[in-house]
Amino acid sequence: MSNGGATAGAAAAHAARINAIKASGVLVQVESREFCNILGMTSKPLVAYTEKSFWSRNYKYLTSVKGLAFFTKSQERLNLPGDAEIIKCESIYIPS
Repeated sequence: MSNGGATAGAAAAHAARINAIKASGVLVQVESREFCNILGMTSKPLVAYTEKSFWSRNYKYLTSVKGLAFFTKSQERLNLPGDAEIIKCESIYIPS
């Protein structure tokens, strides 16, 4: 592949990443404690989460409040409110 082909490939990858970010809307990363505080701001919060383990457990949580999507990562399972509607997902992708 010529250098021009490599440049075109890099440009295409960059455009795909920008489109993924646009599609995801506004994402706000918060600490686990703050995520739990945010859940307490609404009744019956909807929480999507995933649980992965390769060598150690890793949890990702996602919720939406007033048009903003909040997410957090934790090595421990969070204590979610009893009235939360919970969806266990296969994966949650957060663009960086």
